Amino acid sequence: PSSLSYSILIFQDGGWPLPGERIPDIAALSMGFSVEEDLPWPGLGVGDLFNRPRATVLVTVKGVDKLTLPEKGVSYPIENAVPFSLDSVANAIHSVFSEETPVILQLAPSEERVYMVGKANSVFEDLSVTLRQLRNRLFQDNSILSSLPLNSLSRNNEVDLLFLSELQVLQDITSLLSRHKHLAKDRSPDLYSLELAGLEEIGKRYGEDSQQFKDASQILADSLQKFADEMYNLYSGNAVVEVVAVKAFNSALSRKTRSILQSTQSESDNPYNLAYEYNYDYAVIFNIILWMMIALALAVIVVSYNLWNMDPGYDSIIYRMTNQKIRMD
Repeated sequence: PSSLSYSILIFQDGGWPLPGERIPDIAALSMGFSVEEDLPWPGLGVGDLFNRPRATVLVTVKGVDKLTLPEKGVSYPIENAVPFSLDSVANAIHSVFSEETPVILQLAPSEERVYMVGKANSVFEDLSVTLRQLRNRLFQDNSILSSLPLNSLSRNNEVDLLFLSELQVLQDITSLLSRHKHLAKDRSPDLYSLELAGLEEIGKRYGEDSQQFKDASQILADSLQKFADEMYNLYSGNAVVEVVAVKAFNSALSRKTRSILQSTQSESDNPYNLAYEYNYDYAVIFNIILWMMIALALAVIVVSYNLWNMDPGYDSIIYRMTNQKIRMD
């Protein structure tokens, strides 16, 4: 089984199993956004409705079932560990706070996959995202190689360097963000989604019973704890830090894409002329339109009644002025 760890008071300690496909909904609800389907999971508390987290940080660690951090947090076992994406949460932030300055960063260093929205493009413009950039960053003077105890790991092995480069990314994110502390105090929430696969590669290279894998697991746990503490302090204690540890996903993540040359939906896609899928906003839209129509109808009735029973000689200033002018003439 995989595990999911949190460090904030809105989550209840109980060890309830969490469906893996609902992890994005957990992130959305903790930030104050609504989801389409109800989540009957007791681990999520109500929290302060007027003081939602300013940032959500989710780190996915592949290759290990459980990762114990130095400081005690709240953890839950994950049922059905399927691949997930926080694209829906990022879209919600971008749509609601489009005129603000949200920082949205989704990064998978081993796959050279990066997605930045809002102020993230300027904050993390110097962040290493390609494998070549990551390798070069490790051998600079202020890299983690000068301060991190490698133990059984080697700086001459490509697999070890990939693992260490992911730790370097964690350090660089907090370092670059600390130069823009004002963004952590604005009203728009920020989102950070990181996917680390270096530990999984070390397990494949040396074996999970090897000393290298044990040292790498301990180094990663310490680095994640330091990263969580620094992010927590940057946001003045108002941040959610989540760590998802998964041995292997049950299936591969497929991302839906659409070509710019894609044609409109043809009749063959809906041969039975079925109605469109029910939208959960239907009830809201229906009530808005219904009561607006009732209010307008009542307003028309009241205005019409008063006009019908109006005495032109006493109720209208126009007729009064006209009568005085006639008398003077």
